[in-house]
Amino acid sequence: MVCTGHFLNPHLPLEAFPGIHKFKGQILHSQEYKIPEGFQGKRILVIGLGNTGGDIAVELSRTAAQVLLSTRTGTWVLGRSADWGYPFNMMAIRRYYSFIAQVLPSRFLNWIQERKLNKRFNHEDYGLSITKGKTAKFIVNDELPNCILCGAITMKTSVMEFTETSAVFEDGTVEENIDVVIFTTGYTFSFPFFEEPLKSLCTKKIFLYKHVFPSNLERATLAIIGLLSLKGSILSGTELQARWATRVFKGLCKIPPSQKLMMEATEKEQLIKRGVIKDTSKDKLDYIAYMDDIAACIGTKPSIPLLFLKDPRLAWEVFFGPCTPYQYRLVGPGKWDGARNAILTQWDRTLKPLKTRIVPDSSKPASMSHYLKAWGAPVLLACSSTYL
Repeated sequence: MVCTGHFLNPHLPLEAFPGIHKFKGQILHSQEYKIPEGFQGKRILVIGLGNTGGDIAVELSRTAAQVLLSTRTGTWVLGRSADWGYPFNMMAIRRYYSFIAQVLPSRFLNWIQERKLNKRFNHEDYGLSITKGKTAKFIVNDELPNCILCGAITMKTSVMEFTETSAVFEDGTVEENIDVVIFTTGYTFSFPFFEEPLKSLCTKKIFLYKHVFPSNLERATLAIIGLLSLKGSILSGTELQARWATRVFKGLCKIPPSQKLMMEATEKEQLIKRGVIKDTSKDKLDYIAYMDDIAACIGTKPSIPLLFLKDPRLAWEVFFGPCTPYQYRLVGPGKWDGARNAILTQWDRTLKPLKTRIVPDSSKPASMSHYLKAWGAPVLLACSSTYL
């Protein structure tokens, strides 16, 4: 198993920024940034607005003289808590939301999504709205809007060029006396320990069967674990990948022959080159769809109709409640006897750390109430399954 993941080699696109070699200040990639000490009182330009760029900008805004945050495309900003203060991922990643998202038109869902996100704060007013024609993206950051609101962070367009001490932006504005430029421009992944043609093939996700097995191997003796982007927990996805890979290695699960996999991947690559279909290899995968796909290969995907017949209470929690990894321990290889109880009591464990001050005679919400509340606005939250 190769578990090196996405974040192997820093991507530092200096050639895309004219004049950067003239710049006399400090230049570093986010991989080199560790702590805010050493940046006190400085004017800092952060390039790139992903999760890393937002986190670094917020942290430095507490000590730096000024933080400028440059973005080409903008982003939607999500908080870690959702409605009623519950954890966002537990509220958003649910099977019945995914079902609704498949039924309703995507344009309608996007409209609902934008209204809901702008209700927290207007992204256009904060300089965060998505550039027209660009694909929508999301980051998770609770403090960024407040930092922009109080002036600790200033949003900027993309950088057009650098001088020795300043940056010129696409909107024509110039920021002088910049001390530090931090590139939060992501990473590239590679497999330098492989020989060709495997080395080049594995860098193309299209040639990885279900993002795990290289298509050109006659025997499935190699698995790439964690080289995926999910709209949910990557750790849960990698665990399921590893469970599948070990069973394939042992011969307990089969995958299609390499000739078939290579033919299908090659045909898809040609269609992408000709513009017939879109290249989605860099897009985040739907969490529940991908987890269910791998679980079906193992034999651990829960059957909702069967659950409603055998155990209606559990079925209700599985379909309407958070899609947590316990669901893939209910049946099949690796079945855990405690999975049912873990699912039925997951909200108790979630809220337990918050119960440090109990108000006399206050009613404790039952687990069912969380789902009854959610039913009150199913359409408004249907698009939440696409947030992460």
